[in-house]
Amino acid sequence: MIRVGIIGYGYWGPHIARNFHAADDCEVSVICDKSPAAQGRIQRAYPGVRATCDVSEVLSSPQIDAVAVITPVWTHFELAKAALENGKHVFVEKPFTSTVAQAEQLIELAAKKHLTIMVDHTFLFTGAVKKIEQLTKDGTLGKLYYYDSTRVNLGLFQHDVNVIWDLAPHDLSIMDHLVHSKPEYLAATGQSHLNGHQDVAYITVYLSDNVIAHFNVNWLSPVKVRTTLLGGEKKMVVWNDLDADEKIKVYDKGVDIKSQQGVYELLVSYRTGDMWAPKVEQTEALAAEIGYFIDCITRDEVPFNDGLAGLRVVKLLEAADRSLADMGAAVRL
Repeated sequence: MIRVGIIGYGYWGPHIARNFHAADDCEVSVICDKSPAAQGRIQRAYPGVRATCDVSEVLSSPQIDAVAVITPVWTHFELAKAALENGKHVFVEKPFTSTVAQAEQLIELAAKKHLTIMVDHTFLFTGAVKKIEQLTKDGTLGKLYYYDSTRVNLGLFQHDVNVIWDLAPHDLSIMDHLVHSKPEYLAATGQSHLNGHQDVAYITVYLSDNVIAHFNVNWLSPVKVRTTLLGGEKKMVVWNDLDADEKIKVYDKGVDIKSQQGVYELLVSYRTGDMWAPKVEQTEALAAEIGYFIDCITRDEVPFNDGLAGLRVVKLLEAADRSLADMGAAVRL
């Protein structure tokens, strides 16, 4: 039985607590939040779980095996470091840390103490991402050409990070998981309108193997859009996360290019075939992720969304900030 302490019961904390509470081979022992109102909600939802405002009751308690850090990103490093130093496995809300140096230090500490770090890249556990992963691995898409993502809505505005650090970790972690080409350069542009942080931004990542990825993140959109396109040599995929019935559509559309010896002009033909919507597994991603975290601890296995995966995303986020500060100049990764 893995005994878990949770730090943070704001927007995402209740979802984390609910899934840890429901997970097999797991017991939520204590939930910490500084807000008296949050402590009241904890006590009403989980009468048998201790609610506290003292973070040391979670970090230093010998009765806790693992700590979930569900707090603002600028607090992740100190809390995760203290948990690891006290011999706790760590589950950290995305993004992993505020800097690459912090991420590297946590990874080194966890390795030294033989402890598990998992970064909450929830979308990697959705049926949609699992299906796209299958389509990329089994060769259905063929050689990948591009990855294009749009994640826009009206709010929620964050006061400690810009829209890239708030929304892009979802899509950067998905790209990192699905696209096996190595990021080489990144360029980002954006603008702030309301609170001093960029609320509209565009990121372009140039990867090896001639793959390009583009991300549109926006807190000022009049509509909510969650759409990802993957273009391959053989097939193309549209993932609309807001479509309840057909989240994934695979199109047999593309361009075939042939050349003949002695002929300098390329012969281009357009291919149009069928579209189909493959069945997508209907499970709660967060429940699957937390179950996987518990399994990794009990089986002493390294999760695929470990500290190194979190570090790769933070490297992209840091590069995006540098590019934003230089008006979209390309940053070598």
